[in-house]
Amino acid sequence: MNIRIPTPEELDELLTRSIATILPTREEFEKKLVHGERLRIYIGADATGPQLHLGHATNFLFLEKLRKLGHEIIILFGDFTAMIGDPTDRESARVPLTEAQVNEHISSWKDQVGKVISFDDPENPALIKRNSEWLAKLNFGDILSLASNFTVQHMLERDMFEKRMHEGKPVHLHEFLYPLMQGYDSVAMNVDAEVGGTDQTFNMLAGRILQKKINGRDKFVIATTLLENPKTGKKLMSKSEGGYVALNDPAPEMYAKIMALPDEVVLPMFKDCTTLDLSTIATIQKSLEDGQNPRDAKMRLAREIVTLYHGADAAQAAEAAFVSTFQKGALPEVIEELARHEGETYADALVRAGVVASKSELARLLKAGGVRDAVSGEKYDELPEASGTTLKIGKRRFVKLG
Repeated sequence: MNIRIPTPEELDELLTRSIATILPTREEFEKKLVHGERLRIYIGADATGPQLHLGHATNFLFLEKLRKLGHEIIILFGDFTAMIGDPTDRESARVPLTEAQVNEHISSWKDQVGKVISFDDPENPALIKRNSEWLAKLNFGDILSLASNFTVQHMLERDMFEKRMHEGKPVHLHEFLYPLMQGYDSVAMNVDAEVGGTDQTFNMLAGRILQKKINGRDKFVIATTLLENPKTGKKLMSKSEGGYVALNDPAPEMYAKIMALPDEVVLPMFKDCTTLDLSTIATIQKSLEDGQNPRDAKMRLAREIVTLYHGADAAQAAEAAFVSTFQKGALPEVIEELARHEGETYADALVRAGVVASKSELARLLKAGGVRDAVSGEKYDELPEASGTTLKIGKRRFVKLG
């Protein structure tokens, strides 16, 4: 496979755009790229849900640039680790998933990732692996051997463990094993580098330790910036915090979700979620500083992102639908009809369909007047039981009860 050496301009953007830190150093990684050495680089995601989101896409955009330069890119579906549960940023232990749940979650992941990374390039397609291929084969002796490379004190350095212990909350033993499992992924694939958000730095460094110990070679850790609101510091791509935009959201919904984001996140998202060149983004920033209506920049952002995942025609149609529905007050031309399964309530059905994240979120919306009759505007304190009603839920979801 021929490796293309990036131009100085490409190299500078590659190693700075959406990049928080590169360990051991940026300079060492840069030398590898400039000298034309083909690198094996991976990113992993645990199959904790059926949807990937724009936060994942920051890393996919970075990896696609490296793939186009000729490097080997691996997308690792964490099917085994999802059944353990990553404790990262968790105030309580994750609920382990079953094998059937995990397989259902990742059934559409290739299609979602494939909107950004090419799996079909005839010369250098990205690869997909599952970590059950090697983790399921480890025996108890293997796990003890891996664990011998770490101390309890090392594990307790993780902020979430320290916080839980201070609050008297339990830290489960299997959560200590999670970094070992993710770390062993690097060993099993014998990678040169791992990419992940800054919240994954601890786990990625565990892989660097094991790569040195077992394979006798170093591994680069490339930590990318997280999508956060610069005013509040809260994550954007979180169902609990709001602002969750999935890669497989329909074009109109994706567009509307982006338009519902706070104005202050527009520039970070241009940088982290689009392929727009930095000079154009700088021009948009200058326009905002000169008093341009943030709505115009946000509409440009929504068009760019929807075009990336659905194409230009779908982006134009989504924008027209948004203007008609949310700026002129019309109902969408197409409204999802939601039928209940046997034994379900409409609340159950709304959660199952992903219209709301949970029944507690639905309860909050009902209490705050966020569930209305889409035609009359009447607010509902509780969901109607009769089918045929069209609901407006929150700012952007329309559902007809079937």
